[in-house]
Amino acid sequence: MLELEAEQDAPIPLAARLSCGRAELMALVGPSGSGKTTLLRTIAGLYVPKKGWVRVNGAIWFDSARKIVLPTHRRRVGFVFQSYALFPHMTALENVMAAMGERRRSEREARARELLRLVHLEGLEHRRPAELSGGQQQRVAVARALAREPDVLLLDEPFSAVDRATRQRLYEEIAELRRVLSMPVVLVTHDLEEAIVLADRLTVLHHGRTLQTGTPAEVTTRPASPEVARLVDVTNLFEGVIAGKDEARGLVLLDWCGKLLEVRSEQAASPGTRVPWVIPDGFVLLHRRDRPSRGERENPVPGRIVRMVVLGQTARLALAPHHAPDLPIRFSVPIHVARRNGLAPGVEATVSLLADGIHLMTESNPSVRVSPPSRSETVVPA
Repeated sequence: MLELEAEQDAPIPLAARLSCGRAELMALVGPSGSGKTTLLRTIAGLYVPKKGWVRVNGAIWFDSARKIVLPTHRRRVGFVFQSYALFPHMTALENVMAAMGERRRSEREARARELLRLVHLEGLEHRRPAELSGGQQQRVAVARALAREPDVLLLDEPFSAVDRATRQRLYEEIAELRRVLSMPVVLVTHDLEEAIVLADRLTVLHHGRTLQTGTPAEVTTRPASPEVARLVDVTNLFEGVIAGKDEARGLVLLDWCGKLLEVRSEQAASPGTRVPWVIPDGFVLLHRRDRPSRGERENPVPGRIVRMVVLGQTARLALAPHHAPDLPIRFSVPIHVARRNGLAPGVEATVSLLADGIHLMTESNPSVRVSPPSRSETVVPA
């Protein structure tokens, strides 16, 4: 179990909190400068914030209040850098062996070969980095990180230097590798889709602040605030006014620019309260012309298609509602559905906003609280 809290005003603003369980992959997402890599460096001991703590499996690696700072070489961390940082004059086998410390050479070589097999590099042990592809170099970097028998594995943009096809193969290999890892894995990435594919949970960061942590589905369909919604690219972000409740059906009634929407929510705001709300693409249902659907009775919104972009086999559309033409609803459908329904800019169409998919938010996010370590923790001597 990895737990971290970090707080400071300068030089790098931080108000961050995260935890990552054993065998869990946590992805840190957010724009450049949001503090993602700084948190990785804090875990590794390469950066020391002014306030906070880091503990791993109950052992304290850093605690500002107790003035404990375990040096980097005493922290059992595997770190895979964006550039891989392999020794160019060493073979793949030698690069992995170099991370094993004072073991006998025969033990180091046997373990290094085992790790290279684990990352599917058997037969390439004696090639130097320049003789390996980008994907193969990344696998060597992972094997070298695991050679330290780490308590935590840190991945800093590890897939950014390879092409898309190689990246997809590496995703599959990382997913397979995680089945045999029993340590927390923290991934820093700028690619939200990558984070969604790989991570058990996401932590969204902005300006050094933790804004939300949850499963990929929770964060992308139930963002904690408009700020999070924008950062995870939920494009259907609007404002409405609470109009009341339908207690019998468990629904909140939302006035959106004069149109009443039914929302399945536990929102406790009183009538008259203005609230931001989102509806992800997957909860916008196109009314088909050839046959009706039961879902079409939920919050139907008629309008006019104002934008259609075809990307491969998907059509991305924007519908300007008749009641609020300046607030387009964005959604996507398979290209064959768009063609069957004759969709194109200027065409009249209707969508339903499914009550389960409408998410009501609060305007602000609570600040991160920095609390002291619990009594059950172990202080690792420096």
